[in-house]
Amino acid sequence: MQNNEYQSVKVRIATLLFLLTVFDPILLPPAAWARSHTHPAPQATPSDPGYVFALAAANHFLHAWQTGDLENGMVLLSDGIRHSQNADKLELVFSNASNRAFEITRGRGHPGRYSFPVVLVTPRGSHVTRKFSEIILVETGKNDWVVDKLP
Repeated sequence: MQNNEYQSVKVRIATLLFLLTVFDPILLPPAAWARSHTHPAPQATPSDPGYVFALAAANHFLHAWQTGDLENGMVLLSDGIRHSQNADKLELVFSNASNRAFEITRGRGHPGRYSFPVVLVTPRGSHVTRKFSEIILVETGKNDWVVDKLP
């Protein structure tokens, strides 16, 4: 091999090792690749006492959806939703209540209005479907909360 070819091979090998080290986390020590992952900034925890009432109302509404309890579910709807939705459509929200479940996570918002991410879980034959959505609640006065956006 001539000197130039030898240098070229050395440069290629060095480049390959460098790329493997940079792009392959298996070759890196755990401390090195752990630092490279980014984590989302923690959400501010709501300090408003109304947050608790909003979360409770969201849970009550979703429980009414889960059990098909039209009467208790309708009571928790805002006037805006009741007037903007067809009554038959609202009844459909609470129909077919067998084996439904929901997951609700930390909400965000401000005093008087909070939104909570939810997942509506239903069986479909041998599979489970998951609908990702959110529920928005607004305060109507003195710790009374209603659903202002259906999941």
